[in-house]
Amino acid sequence: MLSYRHGFHAGNHADVLKHVALVALLRILTRKDKPLVVLDTHAGAGMYSLEQGFAVKTAEFRDGIAMLWERNDLPAPVADYVDQVRAMNADGALRRYPGSPWIALGLLRPQDRLRLFELHSTEGPILAQQFAQDGRRVTVTAGDGFAGLKAVLPPPSRRGLVLVDPSYELASDYRAVVTALHDGMRRFATGTYAVWYPLLQSRDAIQLPDRLRKAAGADWLDVALQVKAPSPTGRGMHGSGLFIVNPPWTFSALMRDTMPWLAQALAQDATASFRLDARET
Repeated sequence: MLSYRHGFHAGNHADVLKHVALVALLRILTRKDKPLVVLDTHAGAGMYSLEQGFAVKTAEFRDGIAMLWERNDLPAPVADYVDQVRAMNADGALRRYPGSPWIALGLLRPQDRLRLFELHSTEGPILAQQFAQDGRRVTVTAGDGFAGLKAVLPPPSRRGLVLVDPSYELASDYRAVVTALHDGMRRFATGTYAVWYPLLQSRDAIQLPDRLRKAAGADWLDVALQVKAPSPTGRGMHGSGLFIVNPPWTFSALMRDTMPWLAQALAQDATASFRLDARET
């Protein structure tokens, strides 16, 4: 049931999009002095080797972070993201890839908090061990992140970023993210939510962005990156998207400026493109 391991996909084009946006969001949200809580519903194992194990079998990072590693023309938001990955590779070689928890922790301040959820019976203990020395700022819960949101929203500071990033390995994940967003907005309407989703040729995947828009009930930004044409067989991911509710001021403009460059840099064929839609009142 829970066979998904993010290590197979660490550092791929979807991680690049998600983490460029995550870094930019946190840069903006941490400008205010008031404490911020970051909640990650599907935190994974935290850190991934790109030299052994799962990542070597698929080598998806070669079409993601590796495409940016040696470039010297990165736009500021992309350069900031790559710097976070470089911080985990002290010798300058691309050997490890930090997942969302490590990227977030690297940008949070002493007064901020990180709440991580992971249900996988193998990934969860690995995650907990990695953050065992930072128990004051980081809480790791072995459990369902969708259910966990109900217990932690709203955060005491009333300032939070909620990252919802399931594998979509289960068809129920498509319904669960919509329910989580709707329920989260009911409990914590002023929070910022970032929901990652895959670009696939299944009906659930195609319908998900519209369903998220209907569930948002607030300003939103929907940005998607297609890196190649959909497969003739209908299988495989040809890109991904990020649906952000209550995007902070300046974030939308930042992504509008960045996405044309990113689509070109990560293109795997001539069909590579991006989409950016917004509701801003």
